Amino acid sequence: MSDILAENLSGKSVMGSDGTELGLLYNITMDLKSGELHDLVIEPDEELPTRSVDFNINEDGRFLVPVSRVQAVKDYIVVQR
Repeated sequence: MSDILAENLSGKSVMGSDGTELGLLYNITMDLKSGELHDLVIEPDEELPTRSVDFNINEDGRFLVPVSRVQAVKDYIVVQR
């Protein structure tokens, strides 16, 4: 995957590999010592039932999607479901 600036990802739509719109990218978590990215923090789509998603959910109700599940970054960020 080619390099992408984080500022270009903010607010980008996130879609599951099955075509489900999951929501908008809110933030990305990382390890400060190693610089390794951990999770995409996604503000869920209001129409998506939370129980239909198999991702962890943080205390604010946002999805935590491991960066390892990112399949593509184009018009959408596509993640494996």
